[in-house]
Amino acid sequence: MPDALLPLDTDEARWRAVLARDPAPPLAPFLYAVTTQGVFCRPGCPSRPPLRKNTRFFADVPAAEAAGFRACRRCDPKGERAALHAAAVAAACDLIEQEEAMPGLERLAAHAGYAKHHFLRMFRDITGVTPRSYAESVRARRLSAALAEGARVVDAVAGAGYGSESRVYEQPSRVLGMTPGAARRGGEGEVIRVSLAESALGPLLVGATGKGVCFIGFGEGEDALRGDLASRFPRARIEPADAALAAIVQQVVAFIEEPRAALALPLDLRGTAFQRQVWEGLARIPFGETRHYAEFAASLGRPDATRAVARACARNPVGLAIPCHRVVGKNGDLTGYRWGVERKRELLAKERQAAGKAAA
Repeated sequence: MPDALLPLDTDEARWRAVLARDPAPPLAPFLYAVTTQGVFCRPGCPSRPPLRKNTRFFADVPAAEAAGFRACRRCDPKGERAALHAAAVAAACDLIEQEEAMPGLERLAAHAGYAKHHFLRMFRDITGVTPRSYAESVRARRLSAALAEGARVVDAVAGAGYGSESRVYEQPSRVLGMTPGAARRGGEGEVIRVSLAESALGPLLVGATGKGVCFIGFGEGEDALRGDLASRFPRARIEPADAALAAIVQQVVAFIEEPRAALALPLDLRGTAFQRQVWEGLARIPFGETRHYAEFAASLGRPDATRAVARACARNPVGLAIPCHRVVGKNGDLTGYRWGVERKRELLAKERQAAGKAAA
């Protein structure tokens, strides 16, 4: 019998998840404890699986601690180490945002309070990119915002921290996805129709041009979602949706509530050639399955571009329709996700459960 069909209160289902090191099994949340070691872990813990006779299951951290077990240092079931790391990386990101020039790796690591190589790995695991790549995206965002406000190209380039216009024009697709002149026009002359709805993952905003859906955002407030859309098309005319888009929105809402198959929508994607290659590859990941970043990069014929692939995933403008949530870390860790790691965990769990039922 597939695990997805086992009753949620059976220890057999939990034991199979532990053996599979599944970080997001299609079960009610649980922890397991090892009586011979006195520790409790997440089901995806990378430690060697214990013997079944030495394993106990608990619903949450308080229950495990009340039974006398302590948290595992490897999988951090209480999230304490993860919270410290996230705070350190957030502080580093703030420093990068405040500085006009890229702070050196040594300075960022010292600011965070970690060794240089440890900090680099931690930053990459949490954000999906290196500090330099993050700084480049900040600089590109500054340039894009200045151009959208109508600044002259030469002034926008200097204000964003680029040494000269040639740095931007040499690789315009890498920096902005278009030439500075096109970015300065900011979607001028285009009409984007939008529709807002409530979903199981929070507020949902869908935007579409005459060619197809160009934006799907969820889980944030309406102002934040509309601001995200406006930052991508600052000069486009935003209008309420017509009935056709309302039907698409309901299709997305239904997918979030109970995913049954890939979410197939007409799309209008704007990105570099490499970004489009990544997004098209994401759409080919089978429903209910995941891929590691390195594994996914290799499937695109770009085994040396893992970090660039992660950046392209982070720039995905149509979450769910392009399933970037199906790419995970090397050990199955649910690394950074634009709409929150917990939402990523929920999406994967629902998809695996639906896939298991379909296969039964």
